[in-house]
Amino acid sequence: MVGGSEMVLPLVEETARIDVRAVETGRVRVSTRTETTEQILRESLRSDGVGVTRVAINRTLAEGEAPPKVRTEDGVTVIPVLEEILVVEKRLVLREEVHIRSTTSNDEVEVPVTLRTQRAVVEHVSPDGHVAEQPSLPEETTS
Repeated sequence: MVGGSEMVLPLVEETARIDVRAVETGRVRVSTRTETTEQILRESLRSDGVGVTRVAINRTLAEGEAPPKVRTEDGVTVIPVLEEILVVEKRLVLREEVHIRSTTSNDEVEVPVTLRTQRAVVEHVSPDGHVAEQPSLPEETTS
């Protein structure tokens, strides 16, 4: 107070306010493209086969002679086939042998196949409609 009179001082305060508004600066368009390549796959196929040959023997085994067993001779499996026949006495007769020979063959085959690869294409579209394609990433290589 100065001299008995009151004095009013106006106080001023400033405030700040921030508003957020969306502004479109452009758009992004993403599409995919599929590319195909033709390739020939090559593979070696192995097949196993057997040949069966019947060899007539027709030999009567001697009294007390042991029957022949299955055996392998020079890569050929020999299976004896026996038959009992009734005469006045019973005798074991070696009727035949079955010879089984294994064979192996390799065949080269080629199979055409179609391989597909997809690539993403990213385009930036500005507000005025101008389209700019973004460079794609480098392709991965395998070694």
